[in-house]
Order: sequence, then structure tokens, then C-alpha cells
Amino acid sequence: MPERPPSNPPPDRKQRRAQLRERRKRHRSSIKQDALNLPNLLTMGRIAIIPVVLFLLDRGSPEDCLWAALVYSAAAITDLLDGWLARKMNIVSVLGKFLDPLADKLLVMASLVYMVPMGRVPEWAVVLLLAREISITGLRGIASSEGVVIAAGDDGKTKTALQMVGILCLLLGYPYHLTLGPIDLGVVDLVYAGMALIYVSLFFSILSAASYVRLFAEAVEAKQQRGVGSAPVE
Repeated sequence: MPERPPSNPPPDRKQRRAQLRERRKRHRSSIKQDALNLPNLLTMGRIAIIPVVLFLLDRGSPEDCLWAALVYSAAAITDLLDGWLARKMNIVSVLGKFLDPLADKLLVMASLVYMVPMGRVPEWAVVLLLAREISITGLRGIASSEGVVIAAGDDGKTKTALQMVGILCLLLGYPYHLTLGPIDLGVVDLVYAGMALIYVSLFFSILSAASYVRLFAEAVEAKQQRGVGSAPVE
């Protein structure tokens, strides 16, 4: 019989520790590189300017509220820009997938919560919006752990757009004389306009939440049926 080649001896404890340190070093390097790429820097900048928006809003004068709205608008533009850059530069990262939706939610919720004691948005609307965001984030996390991907639907996108414009109006917070091309709209209190948009966005929030739950249930049921169908027959 031909001799069997000797098997490689298992690495000793010192080698295993060296391999573990090397893996940790590569992991830290990867996270650092992800944090320093341009799309993620824009996303972190969006988080960093949230205190600026709140500070200007707290001062409360029409000029400060205008600047708060301008800073908020710049943050909203970076939301579009960082996603486009990530796809254009082909540097979509795990860190970016975590930070991008987090930055959006922090910006929206911090602004809404801060405007509750100012009387610009009712408490119940903010509570419902917060409950929706927390519930759907948890649902998507469970879906991801089950290997189920739930894409954002049209209702969710409409909700986001209405929220962004509504919060912008609430940040401005004062009556302004507005014109729409040749149409003179007169003096419009942007607090009421913003509240109306938030109410409409709340309607689409509930619709999109129901859609997420339905899609999650259908995806899990389909996965279970595939599992049963592929089970070996005894």
C-alpha cells in the first residue's frame, strides 16, 4: 500500500494567536478605509451638522430659522450625493449601508422632536412616526437575518419626500409671501403647510408599514415552502 502523506500538524497556540491578530488588523484597516471614502465622509458630515440645525432652530429668529432650513437642505442634498457617488465610484461598503439610513433617521427625528415644544408639530404625530421607523427597522433586521430582502416601495419613498419638504417648511416656521410663477399665493404660514405635509406623510407611513409587513410575511412563507419542498423524502 502506498504511504499516506503526513497530515499537516495543527497550528499551535502561538500561531493561532498570530493569525487572529492578523485578521483583526485587516478588519480594522478595512473599517478605517471605509470610513475615509468620500461617500461615507459625506454621510458622517450629515450626522455632524444635526447639532448645527438644532442650534439655529433654538435661537428662533426668522434669520436663524432660514439658516437652519438651508443647512437642512444641504444635508438632504448630501443624502442624494453620497449614494450616487458610492455607485459611481463602486465603493458601496457595509459601513455605508449602516450609516446612510441612520443619518437620515437621525436628521429627521432630531428635527421633529426638537420642534414639538416649539408648537410646530404635535406630539402624537412624532410618536407615530418614531414608532413606525423603529418597528420597520426591526422588521427589516429580522428579515435580513432570515435571508429575506425587503426593498423600499413607492409608499415609503413618497413618505420620505413629503417628510423632507414638510420638515423644511416647519424649520422656516414663519409666514412668507409666496409666488408660484405668475400665481400669487399671498402670505402662507409655513408652519401650517409643514404640518399638513407631515400629516400626509404619516398616512403614507402607515401604508408603507402595512406593505412591509405583508411583503415580510409573504417572503418568509415562500422561504418555508421552499424548505419543505426540498426536504428529502423518506
